[in-house]
Amino acid sequence: MQEINVRFNEDAVELLMLSSVLNPQNACDSLRYLDICKLVEKFYPQDFTSDEKERLEMQLKHYEHNVVIGLYYKSLSTLSELCQWLVKTKKADIYDLVFRVIVLVLTLPVSTATTERSFSAMNIVKTRLRSKMEDAFLSDALMIFIEREIAKNICIDTIIEDFENFKERRIPFS
Repeated sequence: MQEINVRFNEDAVELLMLSSVLNPQNACDSLRYLDICKLVEKFYPQDFTSDEKERLEMQLKHYEHNVVIGLYYKSLSTLSELCQWLVKTKKADIYDLVFRVIVLVLTLPVSTATTERSFSAMNIVKTRLRSKMEDAFLSDALMIFIEREIAKNICIDTIIEDFENFKERRIPFS
C-alpha cells in the first residue's frame, strides 16, 4: 500500500476504487450506486448534465434490480466483457447513462497511458547531453520517437531529396 500511495496521489487511488465498483467480479449482492454517483460527480462532471446525474441514480437502481442480480452478469469477469454484453443484449440503450460511465472508465487507461508514454519518451530523448536543445527541436524529436511505427514507413532518401531541392530554391547572396 505504501508503494501505491507513493506512486499515485489520493485522487488517483479514489478514482481506481470508485471505478472498481463497476467491475462484475467485485459485484456483491447489491450495487454500490452511491459510489458510482460519486465517481461521476467528482471525476466526470462535464460529461453529465445535472439532470443526467439525477437520472443516473435512478437508472442504477433499476440496473441493479434487472442486470446485476441476473445469472449471466455473475459469469462476466471483466468490465470490458460487461460492456460488450450490454451492447449485445441492447441493455446499453436502456441503461445509457450507466453504459456511458462504463465507457468512460474503460477509456481512462488509454488516456493516461498516452501521457505517461510521452513523458517517458521525453526522458529518453532529452538526456543531459541534449538538455540545451530548443523546444521546437525537442518537440520534433519526441514526435518521431513516440510515433516511431509511422516513422519507419518514411523513406529517408525522399527526405534527403526534399531537403536538397529546398536548398536549390534559395537565392545566393551576391
